[in-house]
Amino acid sequence: MSKNYSDTSNRKEHVRITTDQQPGFLERLSETWGGMFVGLMTFLLSFYLIFTNEGRALRTATSLAEGLSLVVPLNTIHSVAPENDGKLVHLIGSLRTSKLLSDPNYGVFIPAVKLKRQVEMYQWVESEESREYTEDGQVKTERRYSYNTEWKSEIVNSRNFDREIGHKNPSAMAVESFTAVAPFVQIGRFFLSAGLIDKIDNFKPLSLAHMEDPHVDIIRRGDYFYHSENPKYPEVGDVRVAFSYAGLSGDDPNLGPAHVVTVIARQRGDQLVPYTTKAGDTLLLLHHGDFTAEEVFQREHQSNTMKTWGFRGAGWMAMFVGINLMTRILYTLVDWFPVFRDLVNIGLKAFAFCVATSLTLLTISAGWLFYRPLWALAIGLLAIVPVLIARTRVPPKKQE
Repeated sequence: MSKNYSDTSNRKEHVRITTDQQPGFLERLSETWGGMFVGLMTFLLSFYLIFTNEGRALRTATSLAEGLSLVVPLNTIHSVAPENDGKLVHLIGSLRTSKLLSDPNYGVFIPAVKLKRQVEMYQWVESEESREYTEDGQVKTERRYSYNTEWKSEIVNSRNFDREIGHKNPSAMAVESFTAVAPFVQIGRFFLSAGLIDKIDNFKPLSLAHMEDPHVDIIRRGDYFYHSENPKYPEVGDVRVAFSYAGLSGDDPNLGPAHVVTVIARQRGDQLVPYTTKAGDTLLLLHHGDFTAEEVFQREHQSNTMKTWGFRGAGWMAMFVGINLMTRILYTLVDWFPVFRDLVNIGLKAFAFCVATSLTLLTISAGWLFYRPLWALAIGLLAIVPVLIARTRVPPKKQE
């Protein structure tokens, strides 16, 4: 391998060209065998992903149906009814915490369930664009590197840059990000469990318009505190800090009314804890806003449907990629003949598409077999359709 390095007129951009000998047939064949093994593992993993996803989806749907049939709406949140102990209850109310969350370093004090300090540092960022081409029987790769300065919340390791000289970043931030969480959160007389508190994630940016600069070396501009000599013209290593909050507790003249949530959970004394269904799932639901129990379970069903289709798509894609890698050897054997190679490539892609679709549907039907056999049979029959479509596209002479 040889390298050719050249600078452009702009010192913040340069090009590097690497040259490799075009791999021989045996070398490509060896790489294909490795790809076949990866393809086989991906192919097998797709079956597990699709099958377990169907079981999870049906179990979740069953648990939600059970929850809706058992849920008890509370008449009041200002007293604890002993007769509801152990039951799945539905309640709506404003959040309330025991004390303010604060960051004294910046003079921030807020009545909320969560307070997040987000820190960003002005750093060099490397961008890479590459293209590969063949010249004089050699494979050449041209990589174009450019460097810009940006505000980043994570440390950008400049040691990994193609050219660190002139683009060096600090190795650590002078201020760290963090999230403060209220230890006790209530709705009326009821205390939320840790699982419910975790679900309060509707973060909103905290306006700093009514605040003063906390120190002489910190400048407030907009909704940021800057550790910088001149925020208009920051330098690499400068830091800025923003705040956001979730779950406003109590009415605030600057931030508005207290945040209202809807909770469905098991009542245990004055605690709201997970409810275990007969299917083995847990119900611990929190939605931002005012919703009836029916609306909450409908939203959960919609979420379950979207999640199910997302995993189905991921499983199909894994199967498609796996089949492509396993059949890649056929493409490698004919890649010396450009026209024939392209036809084989198209044929292999169509084959992978049809087989992946059919096997995905068959796996889904297997997951439904013990729960809804009629649906499983219908999906199993649907799995034959891609094969029939593929056969109808084969010329009649080749079918004989």
